Amino acid sequence: MGRIVQLTKNVINQIAAGEVIERPYSVVKELVENSVDAGASKVSIEVFNDCRDIRVADNGSGIHPDDILLAFSKHATSKIKDGEDLYAVRTMGFRGEALASIISISKLTCITRTKDFDYGTKVECENSEVKKAQTGCAIGTIMEIRDLFYNIPARLKFLKSAKTEFAYINELVQAISLVHPEVGFELKNNGKTVLKTTGQGELLQTVKEVFSEEISKNLREVHKTDKISGLKISGYVSTPDFTRASKKDYYMYVNFRNVKCPVFQKAIDTVYKDLTASSRYPFIILNLELPPEDVDVNVHPTKKEVRYKNPNQVFNFIHSAVDMALSGLAEEVTLPAKESLPLPTEVPKPVYQKPFVSDIYVDENKNIPTVVFDRPKTAEIREFKKPAPVESVQARLMQETVSTKPEEMIIGQYRKTYILIEREEGLEIVDQHIAEERYIYEKLKKSKNIDCQLLFISDVIKVSPSDRELLEAHKDKLAKFGYEIEFTSDDELIFRKVPQILSKVSPKEILADILDNIQGDIDNIEEQILITTSCKAAVKANTYLNNFQMQEIIRNWRTCEKPFTCPHGRPISKIIEHKDIAKFFQRSK
Repeated sequence: MGRIVQLTKNVINQIAAGEVIERPYSVVKELVENSVDAGASKVSIEVFNDCRDIRVADNGSGIHPDDILLAFSKHATSKIKDGEDLYAVRTMGFRGEALASIISISKLTCITRTKDFDYGTKVECENSEVKKAQTGCAIGTIMEIRDLFYNIPARLKFLKSAKTEFAYINELVQAISLVHPEVGFELKNNGKTVLKTTGQGELLQTVKEVFSEEISKNLREVHKTDKISGLKISGYVSTPDFTRASKKDYYMYVNFRNVKCPVFQKAIDTVYKDLTASSRYPFIILNLELPPEDVDVNVHPTKKEVRYKNPNQVFNFIHSAVDMALSGLAEEVTLPAKESLPLPTEVPKPVYQKPFVSDIYVDENKNIPTVVFDRPKTAEIREFKKPAPVESVQARLMQETVSTKPEEMIIGQYRKTYILIEREEGLEIVDQHIAEERYIYEKLKKSKNIDCQLLFISDVIKVSPSDRELLEAHKDKLAKFGYEIEFTSDDELIFRKVPQILSKVSPKEILADILDNIQGDIDNIEEQILITTSCKAAVKANTYLNNFQMQEIIRNWRTCEKPFTCPHGRPISKIIEHKDIAKFFQRSK
């Protein structure tokens, strides 16, 4: 162990910067939040040089020339004055660490002016050394960061690709612009505008500008105030039939601060639990306002975590507000009364056609299903008895005999979604969509060349600037899996080619799912494109299948290397053992 020495100011700042400045995203976050705190109505963010050069300009209040040197000192801030203020924080920043950390790991130039002066101040910082001079400029502040992490090469090695780092920045600016619709934001990447909002003060307008008009049409307003507790929530949530593949579109704010909050998220998930399919999530933009003394934002240096004084009260308030917003949609998203599953009181009449499962009642105490058989609908009988050439029937029977194991027999289809199979060990229930999705996924993954379908006519699809940036950056990966797109204008595109297995699927529907998935996992785009293709190509739930179609799906699925779950991780089949069924009916064997 060596002798103890006093670290230099620059080294101390670099150590602190490790907590505050993790990546280029962190720099943009700190500077943009400072602009918002300064009352700016316009904020411009420009990114260059693989996200290592950043420029943030605003028309806010600026920094007083007598305070400018202090602003770059450790723990210097205008936002709090003493310890008591920590329990009443009303600004985005308050620790006074950001600027001191940034100048220790980059070369920074700041030009700023307040309304009280005819001239501005220019400051140049490098290695925590600050030089000051007068200059001419408009009211507001311009921060220019160059060569981020130039003196910490180890940190550079941990950065991801420039596309990924910019994606983080893009998501950040989207999140800030949604909670501040009164501020006009512009984000540029290497001189190209990726996102731009007009700052009209209308959240729905901002949603259209950041995402699309289609999303704004599927949102329902949430607005609730409790004057006694001081709680208020406002924003929008999507209808239960408009969902996403991930929770990346959960924009949750506490006192206008974007946060990761388990209490907030759990309240939303609980409301939507019985309204949406599993693994599907709503689009959420909600801002919770509460007295600053009832929430602690000083939990972590990134200020992404919060703690509530009364978490149960917050949970119930959010839950009730979202539930109220969706209450008028109950009839649209729940099954009609005639679709309920009552316990049958009469013994079904004998059925002479091949049985089709029409209902299943699950005993809540024993959790064992009772299978009830009924006649197929008239249309299904016609299709089942549809005449066919003798040769095709014989060929089909031979194929089934050869391909199907002796102990396996398909009983029928339940709710046009599940295939029921009699197995040696019990009754197997297979989700037809997930089983085929797994087979198509593995088949495509092994294919070196994917058959394409040339589209002579394609819908013209509008896309946001950020979506265009994403699609253009990954055109080669899309082409690898059979997708060829062409931009007809700055915000419109058409499909030239799609995988042949998707030739009957709407291009607009395909694109929506592609964007939804690759934005949720930008580091694994090829895999997400493959999963999307498999999902869209597989037979859908609530689709009638004849016996031959069911046999084909099961036969293909049995050949899969990983037949247990779909690419999303959902289970494909469930076996109810004979002994459990016999036990329910109180049979000895």
